[in-house]
Amino acid sequence: MERDELECFLLLAQELHFGRTAERMRLSRARVSQLVQRLERRVGAPLFTRTSRRVALTAIGRQLRADLEPHHRAIEAALERAASTARGIDTRLFVGFGHPLTGEIVLKAAEALRVTRPGLAVEICEVPLADPYGLLRKGEFDVQVNELPVREGDLGLSPVLFTEDRVLAVAAGHPLAARSAVSLEDLADVPLLTIDGDVPGYWREHHAPARTPSGRPIARGPAVTNMQEALMLVAGGRGALPVPAHTATYHARPGVAYVPLTDVAPAAYALLWRAADVTPAVHDFARAARDAAAEVTRERTRRTAVPAPSLG
Repeated sequence: MERDELECFLLLAQELHFGRTAERMRLSRARVSQLVQRLERRVGAPLFTRTSRRVALTAIGRQLRADLEPHHRAIEAALERAASTARGIDTRLFVGFGHPLTGEIVLKAAEALRVTRPGLAVEICEVPLADPYGLLRKGEFDVQVNELPVREGDLGLSPVLFTEDRVLAVAAGHPLAARSAVSLEDLADVPLLTIDGDVPGYWREHHAPARTPSGRPIARGPAVTNMQEALMLVAGGRGALPVPAHTATYHARPGVAYVPLTDVAPAAYALLWRAADVTPAVHDFARAARDAAAEVTRERTRRTAVPAPSLG
């Protein structure tokens, strides 16, 4: 098996999306398809099932992934250790982020550590929306910034780093888009998109409840696996989605309106790690992330502050 086939197979098995796999490998979708087909011919059986809606591993694909992943990680780790030693780096920390705003905080923390801990290299990668804890549990991340709630017994949790308001992403033409604010009771008037993946039930209910506080049912819209897909469906009038307020800034797009949600708890974020595998590097990153979150919060407050009226 050639290295590009191996990396393409493992990335596609993780992403289950040809477009995102192509983007991560910096290849065209057609090239990703060619590599997968070449490997399937080598194996003599399909490794993935493909439909217009989703990509999934076959039984043989799951077996091959389970057999290959440990060896691939060991090879990559050995190469990285050699390269890190050559660059004077003694520790490497893999950090995940789920949203653009948390990514900004992770970057600031990494920059600070570059000065205070020059021997610590921080590698940053996005946490899949449809699998919020899988990569952390597999050891591909050492720590990640996560939106709460998190109720996983094997994962440790820091104090809350910061909070922000929540808004409803809804089609610009929907009646709710004309409102200055909406409440949880208003969610009975529009289907809510759901997350398709390995998402705990408590998390799903917190972010997309099945009923309003008075007990009225909330219709279910299509299931999505990433934010771009979700916003495309919102713009098309297929459903709405409660999201953190920063989404309106980082994901502004035609056809989508963001309306404040008035009676929900703020979105809160914390650091998450494997409870049985807390290293000094994780503690160092936690301190840097706390300071970075405070700095980003101050910057956002200054940008959104309304100037006092002039008396002149």
